[in-house]
Amino acid sequence: MSTLESLIRLHRWQVDERRRQVAELESLAEKLRQELARLAEERANEQAAAGASFLARHVYPGYIRHAIERQQTLEQSLAETEAQTVHAREALAEAFEELKRYEIASANRERMRISAAARRERLDTDAVAIDTFRRANRR
Repeated sequence: MSTLESLIRLHRWQVDERRRQVAELESLAEKLRQELARLAEERANEQAAAGASFLARHVYPGYIRHAIERQQTLEQSLAETEAQTVHAREALAEAFEELKRYEIASANRERMRISAAARRERLDTDAVAIDTFRRANRR
């Protein structure tokens, strides 16, 4: 295995790792969004319950304080996760560009090898043809 092939394998692995990282971050962000939606629904249900019961009205302020803190924490986590996702996508793009450079270099090297082999074959064929021509003209 050539050095170039080893570099291509390494960069493919890096691209795959970056893709996995982006997918994990996107999955986490989606879970946080779902948790925020669930919390909003829960708050609406608790508000309706607080309006229906005298006892619930007295407990509701403590609940809402905790719910607001939880919402702020979730929103902060979501913002951090989205920022990490942006950075991970940039790293993925850079790794992909690097991989493409090596793949292009490998393709160019292979094209040059095939061209050189074809040239050698043409030269050999031409040499045989010239030798055949000389032998035919000697008589």
